Amino acid sequence: MEQDNENVAYGKILDETAYSRAEKHITLDDTISVDYIEKSHILHEVKKSRSIEEAGIWQLKYYLWYFKQRGVEKLTGKIDYPLLKRTKTVELTVEDEKTLDRVRREITRIRALQMPPMCETKPFCKKCAYYDLCFI
Repeated sequence: MEQDNENVAYGKILDETAYSRAEKHITLDDTISVDYIEKSHILHEVKKSRSIEEAGIWQLKYYLWYFKQRGVEKLTGKIDYPLLKRTKTVELTVEDEKTLDRVRREITRIRALQMPPMCETKPFCKKCAYYDLCFI
């Protein structure tokens, strides 16, 4: 779906050039793929901009939760913005775990619907790699 999206292509170039010494794309259970993990127990996600930072934060919190469910504790996360030369530390709190549980239940409910809910247009939709899935 996303192979022809120019933002995805740009992200792939960034992925290939940033943090070239790190062992990248650590996949767990064929379910999640972390950009890279430091030996100091820090999961890293690399993003090109902060335009949808909240989504990146929750993505990383989900990854931290997923590892925790499999017995890997004491992890923290960082979102790296190499083009901005910035990082943001992300930690998983008990409240975050409750939120993730609610979101996972809502996803299960939506998946069980006969018809998907009405699409909501957001400001970032036109740049999304999945735009065609929602609007065409």
